[in-house]
Amino acid sequence: MPELPWEAVAGQLEQITISVLRFDARLEASGLAAGWQSRCDMTEAVRALILDGHLVDVGDLVLHDAGMDVRHPTRELTRAAAALRARRTALARPAPWPLSIDGLAALRGIGPVRGEGAHKPTRGKPDPEDDEAYPPFANDADPWRAHFAEIDALLERTSQVLAGETPLPKRRSHLVYDPDQDEAEAEDLWLDVVKRTSHWPAIAAAAVAWNAWLDLNLYTRLPWLGLIMAAAILRARGLTSHLLPLAAGFKQSKLRPQGREGAREKLEGFCQVLEEALAIANRDLDRLILARELMRRVTDKCRSSSRLPELVELFLSRPLVTVPLGAKLLQVTPKAIDLMLAQLGGALPRELTGRTRYRARGIV
Repeated sequence: MPELPWEAVAGQLEQITISVLRFDARLEASGLAAGWQSRCDMTEAVRALILDGHLVDVGDLVLHDAGMDVRHPTRELTRAAAALRARRTALARPAPWPLSIDGLAALRGIGPVRGEGAHKPTRGKPDPEDDEAYPPFANDADPWRAHFAEIDALLERTSQVLAGETPLPKRRSHLVYDPDQDEAEAEDLWLDVVKRTSHWPAIAAAAVAWNAWLDLNLYTRLPWLGLIMAAAILRARGLTSHLLPLAAGFKQSKLRPQGREGAREKLEGFCQVLEEALAIANRDLDRLILARELMRRVTDKCRSSSRLPELVELFLSRPLVTVPLGAKLLQVTPKAIDLMLAQLGGALPRELTGRTRYRARGIV
């Protein structure tokens, strides 16, 4: 564990903590928390791939997420969708859950998200007419028959494996994975760091956990997951109820870890990332508030059965919106979307593509 000069960094930690709390309170008071988080998740997934050296168009990610791909998904787009799914998974359960073995497995896409596959005990008595509600041989006079049947099935599967009829699971390719790296041991070490810093200030704990993630080189195929876990630690400690855009803050900051920094330099670097992330988050929230006020002046005058307010919410929740996307999500015709866009007038969000066909608009 690093030895931090608490007397020198306490003031900086307090200021950033107050800034995070103020932003979270402002976001909740604005009524745009869900829309801001949805937009943040999509843009963060794109920025995470940029940090890994891959460029993904946010428009392709939005359409891929809605199941409306205009072209065959590329490998980079699939990885961006995995990053988007990981952020949504981290928000789908209570805050401490991502910081566990089950949480790490679900964020990697190899475990259940909401408890799928787990056996849920049934309440009340089962239906006497339903044979599937009872275990095998439940109505037999011999209670040991079911246990012997399970043993026989196990012996049968073992015989098939020994005879070569059932292939053993293949080992991971050494061309892709490092055979000398034990991911299970690295997970235990990282979770131990998180546990040992549970009584530290939240920002210092998140900084140490993120740097430990980089030092352990955990999940080399998912380099963006470390920043998501750092944001999950801030959420678990109660500083915020959302996931902050740390990937955007890291991209904007000048911090590039080299492995030679001291404990204080690493903490100050993470604080710089967090400050840049808060600045970006505040600017995005300002844009959303201004755009909502402009579009509300139009929606307040429309009839009660109009779908225009739903289109406005769609603009607030996604980085860009196309006519086919709006027609699919609102379940109206493309012509109706064109009429509603014309109805917005001067409050219409900016056109982003610069084309006359297949145009997309968004709040930027």
